Amino acid sequence: MADVTSYAWILLAASLAFLLAVASSRLSAWLRVPAPALFLIGAAIASNVVPSLGGISTHAVERIVTVALVVILFDGGMHIGWRRLRSAVGAVAWLGVAGTVVTAGGVAIAAHLIFQLGWHESLLIGTALAPTDPAVVFSVLGGREVGGRAGVLLEGESGANDPVGIALMVALLGAHGSGGTAFAAGLLTFALQMVVGAVIGIAAGFALRYVLRVRLPNEGLYALRALACALAVYALATVAHGSGFLAVLIAGVLVGDEALPYRAEIRGFSGSLASLAEIVAFVVLGFTVDLTTLGPLNVWAIGLVLAVLLAFVIRPVLGGLVLWPIRLTRGERLFVLWSGLKGAVPILLGLFVVTAGAAHAAQIYGIVFIVVAFSVIVQGGLVPTVASRLGVPLTEIPPDD
Repeated sequence: MADVTSYAWILLAASLAFLLAVASSRLSAWLRVPAPALFLIGAAIASNVVPSLGGISTHAVERIVTVALVVILFDGGMHIGWRRLRSAVGAVAWLGVAGTVVTAGGVAIAAHLIFQLGWHESLLIGTALAPTDPAVVFSVLGGREVGGRAGVLLEGESGANDPVGIALMVALLGAHGSGGTAFAAGLLTFALQMVVGAVIGIAAGFALRYVLRVRLPNEGLYALRALACALAVYALATVAHGSGFLAVLIAGVLVGDEALPYRAEIRGFSGSLASLAEIVAFVVLGFTVDLTTLGPLNVWAIGLVLAVLLAFVIRPVLGGLVLWPIRLTRGERLFVLWSGLKGAVPILLGLFVVTAGAAHAAQIYGIVFIVVAFSVIVQGGLVPTVASRLGVPLTEIPPDD
């Protein structure tokens, strides 16, 4: 009986914490601070006040966040849809790949030249901080759609460059040898992941258009089947040595506009699950941050300087060069450059560095956390204001029928 009571207390605490997380959307709107920042920083503080919360293993966190990202990317892909993406697919692919690579290089050069960090350490930091984050972008938009091409580019980039950043980090951590040999091996791994992931994503997207139309005996099973399909697409691409995240995103885009049975229920379930995945991802990632180690490792100064450079110099300059060939108004261009928000994916990549046992892993992880916190709080909090000042319309998304 005592075990049942103890378990009930755990369930009570967990349910109250979840209700608090859901209610934080109100607090987020009042404070003008995106909800992911509250989840991340709140969990980091909680794990330092109650050390047992931080007892979850890094491998378990990686697995939890991986599933969360699959859900978020599939839902994000369905939200974008092929109709919206079709006119900007080349621009999104260009921005997702080239933008991620030049951002990683720019951050790495800054970390090496300003703070005298080693090249390998600097490249790990740059690669971790290069991707923007779909969970944060969709959360900050808060049920609103960005008008013009800027909205498609921003949402497409946040989904497309996550697989690119993850593949880059995997390639960098897995490269053996030195100099040109390591670079060539990493480049080959990266290219393989992108190509295989894209091929499987396209094939899976077309296949799902038929699979998701097969009638089932219970309407509640349709949404569950879509979720199972998304997880299967990720797993299939991953075991084929491709980017499972890219495959899931593409598959979601290709089925997003299809007139599927119980489409509204599928979209509603997917959106709710993506919101839950966002909360879970940021909370468990926050549990891995030991705030007491940030001071002695001198990561505050490095993190804040890199965050400011990334927001005001590196992305505007290098990202601006990547955006140059893309047809946008001046306001749209500046809005896209400002709204490249960091989030769960950079922290997950930092966790990859820790798990791999890389040199100075704790310092790298702390730097990534500081940059992400700055990006979500400062940049994310100012997104609506920046959109208004630049004349970029934000319109409410009507409920899906």
